[in-house]
Amino acid sequence: MDTLLFTQFLGTPLWLWFGFVGIVLALLVFDLGVLNKEDHEIGVAESLRLSALYITLGVGFGGFVWYQFGGQSAAEYLTAFVVEKTLALDNVFVIALIFSYFAIPRIYQHRVLFWGILGVIVLRGIMIGLGATLVAQYGWILYIFAAFLIFTGIKMLVTDDKEMDLNTNPVLRFMRKRFRVTDKLHGHDFFVIQPDPKTGRPVRWMTPLFLALVLIEIADLVFAVDSVPAVFAITTDPYIVYTSNIFAILGLRALYFALAAVLHRFHYLKYALAILLVFIGSKIFVADLAGWEKFPASWSLGITFAILAAGVVFSLWKSRDSRPKALKVK
Repeated sequence: MDTLLFTQFLGTPLWLWFGFVGIVLALLVFDLGVLNKEDHEIGVAESLRLSALYITLGVGFGGFVWYQFGGQSAAEYLTAFVVEKTLALDNVFVIALIFSYFAIPRIYQHRVLFWGILGVIVLRGIMIGLGATLVAQYGWILYIFAAFLIFTGIKMLVTDDKEMDLNTNPVLRFMRKRFRVTDKLHGHDFFVIQPDPKTGRPVRWMTPLFLALVLIEIADLVFAVDSVPAVFAITTDPYIVYTSNIFAILGLRALYFALAAVLHRFHYLKYALAILLVFIGSKIFVADLAGWEKFPASWSLGITFAILAAGVVFSLWKSRDSRPKALKVK
């Protein structure tokens, strides 16, 4: 058994993987079984307390990474954690839009986000495992990731935001056409048993709450296309990539309830995110030109914080007189 626990999986002993998964499962059980055993509306104060808890745990895990792997790995973990946390802000806006489209009451929103995180843990694991395998076998793929990040960042800088039209979403249209979907919510249930209008037999129906869950999972997959290559451009260690991703996303559910009301204050942060993606993508090419084995992790962490801090300050200053706008859903 001891030999099995020290077996290497993606370059890291299995006991470290099991330990991290155990921490995540314990947090989820504590969240659902203790903090949110009953459906209730999560207010801003509770959201901020939960967010502070998850951020503290995420940063604290960076201390464990430092103890286990050294300062270089700890700096890479913290940089990846901050980058993933910041890139998730766009995800918050999409989640708010989805909840608005389906008219999901705040009392049921946490339930959707909780079950959504379970899917994210699995899907991100698959994507990161695939990415790690490709990077290990084809090192040049990092340059493709880097070029993609630079292209994405420049595109964010020069293109305007467009409203999302969920009515034309192909997944939503497919599910409504192929499956039985109720017209209204049925409490916190994802599925209900109702008579078939043709035969009168009791059959299972999806509710709009389940459709919201599916769209949120798909939205995370879309955002992962940017965030996963961004973290691989910071470090190619699958353990650091996965743990930083999951710790950042775990706190996203809690942070959503505080950020959803003030997203309008961070409208200009997208320009800082664009610059950050260009910087992360450029690091690989800069390191090659400078003859470095890797771009210094401490520099990367410092520059990342500087870019994001400047973006937050500028966005808050530019939006100081703005008021929240109602989400428009076509």
